[in-house]
Amino acid sequence: SMKADVGTGMGLERISAIMQGGHSNYDIDIFQNLLNDASAILGGVPTTEASLRVIADHIRSSSFIISDGIMPSNESRGYTLRRIIRRACRHGHKLGATESFFYKLVVSLVREMGDAYPDLAKNRAQIERILLQEEEQFTKTLDKGMKLLEERLEGLEGSVIPGDVVFTLYDTYGFPVDLTNDIARERELLVDEEGFRKLLEVQRERARAASKFGVNYSEQLVIEGATNFTGYENLQDAAEVTALFVDGQSVDFVSEGQEATVVLQSTPFYAESGGQVGDTGLLSFEGGQVKVLDTQKQGDSHLHISEVSQGKLKVGDTVTAYVDAEARRATELNHSATHLLHAALRKVLGEHVTQKGSLVDQDKLRFDFSHFEMVRPEALRAIERLVNQQIRNNNEVKTELLDMKAAKAKGAMALFGEKYGEEVRVLSMGSEGFSVELCGGTHVNRTGDIGSFRIVSESGIAAGVRRIEAVTGIAAVDYQEKLEDTLKSVASLVKGSQDNVQDKVSSILDRNKELEKELHRLQQRLASAGSADLLSRAVDVNGVKVLVTELEGVDPKSLRDMVDQLKGKLQTGIVFLTVPGHAKFPLVAGVTKDLTGKVKAGDLLKMVADQVDGRGGGRPDFAQGGGSDASKIKEALESIAPWLQERL
Repeated sequence: SMKADVGTGMGLERISAIMQGGHSNYDIDIFQNLLNDASAILGGVPTTEASLRVIADHIRSSSFIISDGIMPSNESRGYTLRRIIRRACRHGHKLGATESFFYKLVVSLVREMGDAYPDLAKNRAQIERILLQEEEQFTKTLDKGMKLLEERLEGLEGSVIPGDVVFTLYDTYGFPVDLTNDIARERELLVDEEGFRKLLEVQRERARAASKFGVNYSEQLVIEGATNFTGYENLQDAAEVTALFVDGQSVDFVSEGQEATVVLQSTPFYAESGGQVGDTGLLSFEGGQVKVLDTQKQGDSHLHISEVSQGKLKVGDTVTAYVDAEARRATELNHSATHLLHAALRKVLGEHVTQKGSLVDQDKLRFDFSHFEMVRPEALRAIERLVNQQIRNNNEVKTELLDMKAAKAKGAMALFGEKYGEEVRVLSMGSEGFSVELCGGTHVNRTGDIGSFRIVSESGIAAGVRRIEAVTGIAAVDYQEKLEDTLKSVASLVKGSQDNVQDKVSSILDRNKELEKELHRLQQRLASAGSADLLSRAVDVNGVKVLVTELEGVDPKSLRDMVDQLKGKLQTGIVFLTVPGHAKFPLVAGVTKDLTGKVKAGDLLKMVADQVDGRGGGRPDFAQGGGSDASKIKEALESIAPWLQERL
């Protein structure tokens, strides 16, 4: 049994280490192979590097976590995963990685552990995609954040990184606090965590105070009585104004140009709840008009968030309330579709699926639900077909008012986060009890009114929570037409038709690969021919040939081969090459083995990289990296000879 590892730490790796005669987890074959592969990807870094061990350890943990259906996020387990990935990426940067590398190790992990853990092999493409996406996002964060941190550390007095620096890194650049702590530890500095926490709390208070309409005054309003909602049957109704509020203060009247909250005795306007947005529309009265921008609920009252277009509206006036019928009906299609979607998800994916939230407006529906992994394309297709089948069946949508006990007996599902009274509204939709839910929202009369249903996207938003966005009615038709237009456009670009576009694109991609290979071969030949010419540029530094040069029109990927060839031709000497002209330009350094006792390629590279806002590293005989400040490259290259003079 592997249960021993819970209390004793005697897990798979430690047992393997003992069985294989090693002293450490890193001595076992799995880790040794991962370390070798990581070393190769990073340009031959020694496998004893502590940073390489972090990378090998973290590719394993992050891949298994993603395979278990957890996505990187900013909360809970998803945040732990994000930190594991980011830590590995940062250690890769320390070792000189100039492009995304971490995801490339998934194939090695699958080779080592895929037979024992088939899910790892099955989810390989998804794991690689998520790791690459995280690394690309983090690289941007790291570059901006490191630049700011370096600037602030230069002028730092004392050994404490101030809280405001940590907060700016976190708030503006998305720079994780634990990463700032890591860097501080490496440089023997401390972090003002208390100062950071205070600033974080101030920001959270600000966020809580703000709302959709600036300050949320509705929470402070004291409103008596209850609004009678007539909007299930009507989209137009006469009603008396019972209260008016401006900036949270009760007023007797409001005039043209003012923003106000209007409370009516009865209203056809639906107030936002259950994921359905509040209605918009007009309130018309003698001599004036009020534009309703949103309808919210407080207690039993409906609050019409409004702007007075013309006239003067007084408490006690009678208005005619007009709901924007087109927006309401489009919203109803989306709301009814979420009920069918919920039921279809449970039938296709399993009964573990429960609603975690939803938002329906006139444009689209958004539905969040519990599920442990990405919904596969074939399952999404089955869900979409099932919803459309229910729409075509065109059954009547039935609404009943029942007590909670009777509703549960009928099999009604209560919704996430909703509050229910003694009497509840039970909505039955689709054929033979396909969907039965408690819902206070407004809906279509028959499922066929929805017209059609198309899933636009499926994604992970938190640990164990997925999100589907979809469209219905005319928006679904628009979506379909847009897809067809895109397909026609692509077909036209590849000089094909909609029927053969896939074959055409496939053959273009194959041809592209061939051309890239051919280009690479030609560049290697050019590099080889060019390296002979380059040798004439070598200068003598204390009896050692040193070649420092900027190259033009050379593929950065061929620089390593060029360095090896030049070192071979020099037999004893030092080479430093760069290809400027890019926002991020490559830097490579080579030292023949007989000279590595005096000069290490990594030290030389770091010396230059530091001057051009770059980074990098590698072995004593070869190092690579990149720079980003091209204005300083000339000066940096000129500093190489004097720097070497002191060491040779």
